[in-house]
Amino acid sequence: MSTTKTAIVTGSSSGIGREIARAFLLRGDNVVLNGRDAGKLAAVAEQLGAPERTAVVVGDIGTPATGSALVAAAVERFGGVDVLVNSAGTFAAKPFTEVTPDELTGYLDGNLKGTYFTTQAVVRRLREQGTGGSIVNIGAVLVTHAIAAIAASAPLATKGAIHALTTSLAAELATEGIRVNAVAPGFVRTPLLEGGDEAVFAGFALLGRMADVTETAAAVLYLADAGFVTGHILPVDGGFISGRAA
Repeated sequence: MSTTKTAIVTGSSSGIGREIARAFLLRGDNVVLNGRDAGKLAAVAEQLGAPERTAVVVGDIGTPATGSALVAAAVERFGGVDVLVNSAGTFAAKPFTEVTPDELTGYLDGNLKGTYFTTQAVVRRLREQGTGGSIVNIGAVLVTHAIAAIAASAPLATKGAIHALTTSLAAELATEGIRVNAVAPGFVRTPLLEGGDEAVFAGFALLGRMADVTETAAAVLYLADAGFVTGHILPVDGGFISGRAA
């Protein structure tokens, strides 16, 4: 019996998503990559170096049709889907009263709606397959442990909704063998935090450093495989929620 899994990884053209896709491929799984920039996504697919186990779907996950296209690609290329990782998302700091309606809509579309729509498409397919499956969302440790110096109400409100979606769906889908969990990263060295003071970010963690994207990817793989874990939001934060480095 084959143990190879097929994973859909949204937002896999850079940062955490790209590393998650790489981690699945390195252990021999199939991966459907997704991003909005066709050129960037094609370059990443080439860099990952496993064309026989890689499919590419360009599209904005804020549009329901993209979720359907991701599932169709997984089925056509690999025969089905086992894992969905909702990694696509965006984050930036901005004072609450300065957030514009368009910016708030952008976070709702890119973070919450994208996760919601893509998960709907995958759950429909998992139900057809009847073999269960695993969904891993990407939240944020700042949802429940805010920092006064990081004003990010808009992205964190949508990430908080993803945390709520995770626990709600875990309960709703448990009897069908579909597990739903989330990783809540702390400060990770990605393009989203470029230009920031790494020493300041490192100071928020007991371990005294920022995370590498490989460490977030390892947590995602754990939740993808952990057959008796559902409804869990796993902090990967270097001890941020437990204390401070100094």
